[in-house]
This record gives sequence, C-alpha cells and structure tokens, in this order.
Amino acid sequence: MEFKALKNIETSFRQIRLFSIVFLCLCAVVTGYSVWSSYSFAEKQRQKIYVLDDGKSLMLALSQDLSQNRPVEAKEHVRRFHELFFTLSPDKNAIESNINRALFLVDKSAFRYYKDLSEKGYYNRVVSGNINQGVQVDSIICNFETYPYKAVTYARQMIIRESNVTERSLVTRCNLINSVRSDNNPHGFTMEAFEILENRDIRLLDR
Repeated sequence: MEFKALKNIETSFRQIRLFSIVFLCLCAVVTGYSVWSSYSFAEKQRQKIYVLDDGKSLMLALSQDLSQNRPVEAKEHVRRFHELFFTLSPDKNAIESNINRALFLVDKSAFRYYKDLSEKGYYNRVVSGNINQGVQVDSIICNFETYPYKAVTYARQMIIRESNVTERSLVTRCNLINSVRSDNNPHGFTMEAFEILENRDIRLLDR
C-alpha cells in the first residue's frame, strides 16, 4: 500500500513537471510573438508620413511603403534642382536666392559650375542685359538597379532677350544618394557628381 502511494506521488510530480515545461514553452512562444508583432507594427508605422494640420492634429499623408514612392521623389528632386539652378532673371537677389536653394539639393560639384560662371561674369551679364532664362525639363531617366542611383536629365533652356529668344539643349547627369529629409531637402536625396554633358544652341527666334 505504501509503495503504491509513493508511485502515485512520483507520477503526480512528473505530470506537474511536464505541465510546467509546457507552460513555460507557451509563455516563451507568446512573448516571442508579441515582440515580433510589436517590431513589425513599428516598422509599418515608420514607413508612413504624417503632417501637421495647422499645428493641431496629425494626419496620415502617405499610407504605402515609402520605397514605392522613391522613384517619383528622385525625379522630382532632380527636376526641382534644374528649375532652381537654371532659371535666372535680371535680379541679382533672385539669382542668389535660387542658386542657394538649389545648392541644398546637391554636393559641391554644382557649386563649381556656379563659381566658374560667376568668375566669367555670366550672372552680371544676365542682370545688365535684362535677360531672362528659363528651363523646361523634358525627361529624367533614373536607374534604380544600382546604388548610388544614376540620373540623366534632358531639358531645354530658353534665353530670352529683348530682341530674340535662344533655345538651347541641356543634358546633365548625376548620382543620387539617400539623405536626411529637411525643409530645404524635402525628398531626402543628394545629387552627387553633377555634370553638364551638353549645353548647345538649337535655334534662334526673333521677337
């Protein structure tokens, strides 16, 4: 009788130990799943953009994965640089303002072009000659297969004088790297190794 009681105690102990191990395993699984779910949720939230509605509340601006929108942002970044850098008016302050805004989007490679043109007196001739210069971007070809991304821009320059309009072909290329978004660089790119491949007259139109 005493042997049977000891056997029952040993069986009960084994069952308790088995239940404890199963319970601990379940706790580990639940904990691991909770951590993984929290991390996944945080990553999804990080891929969304929120904007302030007049400083009062946060509104979801973009719900899809940001990586899906990068090609569009890259082209807009390059387009914006060309519009700022190559659009000139016979106003020294306006020229400097546009150039300074453009230089936030690019590395020193574009500054060298600006410095070279300044030393040659190009911007002074624009002001003294009452010349307006505009740019129209026709297409931007970006390669996102390799990093840094490579971009080639095809555009036309219109140099408007009192007597005539000169249309010029403009072709440039650059590399694009990811950078921190800011008020001066909202798309989060920086252009590197900017180079003007072609800038030649196409035709001259009388006014």
